[in-house]
Amino acid sequence: MKSNLPGKVGVTLLITINMLLASSLASLADGSPDEIALWPKGAPGDQGNIGEEHDISKPNEGLVSGKPVIRLGNVSKPTITIHRPPADKANGAAVVVCPGGGYNILALDLEGTEVCDWLNSIGVTGILLKYRVPARAGRERYEAPLQDAQRALSIARSKAADWKLDPKRIGILGFSAGGHLSATASTGFEKRTYDSIDDADQSSSRPDFTILIYPAYLTPKDNHHTLSPELKVSTNTPPAFLVQTQDDGVGVWNAMAYASALQEAKVPVELHVYAKGGHGYGLRASKNPVTGWPALAEIWLRGRGLLQAP
Repeated sequence: MKSNLPGKVGVTLLITINMLLASSLASLADGSPDEIALWPKGAPGDQGNIGEEHDISKPNEGLVSGKPVIRLGNVSKPTITIHRPPADKANGAAVVVCPGGGYNILALDLEGTEVCDWLNSIGVTGILLKYRVPARAGRERYEAPLQDAQRALSIARSKAADWKLDPKRIGILGFSAGGHLSATASTGFEKRTYDSIDDADQSSSRPDFTILIYPAYLTPKDNHHTLSPELKVSTNTPPAFLVQTQDDGVGVWNAMAYASALQEAKVPVELHVYAKGGHGYGLRASKNPVTGWPALAEIWLRGRGLLQAP
């Protein structure tokens, strides 16, 4: 490349360009996940500064299976990060992954990156959703996260051709509060909760399937036999796979009530209830059989034809 700039300025410019090019090529070569901002001009409805995004975990506290957990707080710039499987394994399916954390924080590795690794192992693209937390004052706790989830699903479907995805095999998976968010996205897709901002929003935000692992908040506190009012199950609600334990502190009735509503609507549903296991185990192995749920989820996905290569 020939530079018309004089002396050291031209040399410096050439070095900078070459460094940027090398960095880009290295990123492509090492398979680093791509992170994409959901809202180029800022998240809808957000006002003020909630503080710097950071991990609130303390060393050697709140360990799961002997390992620490990233508990990410103060998320004001939601993103999706695309975790792609090896090219020879990719089957075109994708899942938007919603970590839990009580709508206060995000268990970003336990219920996020580790889940994407598992999805990649079965040929599925993991789309990790970093949604807004904590809950915004004056808004329903799920309101801002639901906007983020709908936007994530629409972007994924709009980019299906570029990302080599099947637009009819894009699902959602959530844990705890992320399970509530996934259920809300799976039942509230007929009305977008924000004004369209670009062509991506012309693509549907309906998940093609739903996976809920120890979901929370699916029933009112005073009535465990019905769903929370924001969950409007219909015959068009996506089929679902659910897991929960009887000793889960948030209540096994969450999964049971959602499964019952799907059954009544004649929507395919598979529910697994275990005696022990508690809450917040993610995919980390333990002595409790419930931690084997990924194998059952894979069988369910295969049985529905969701893991077949195009």
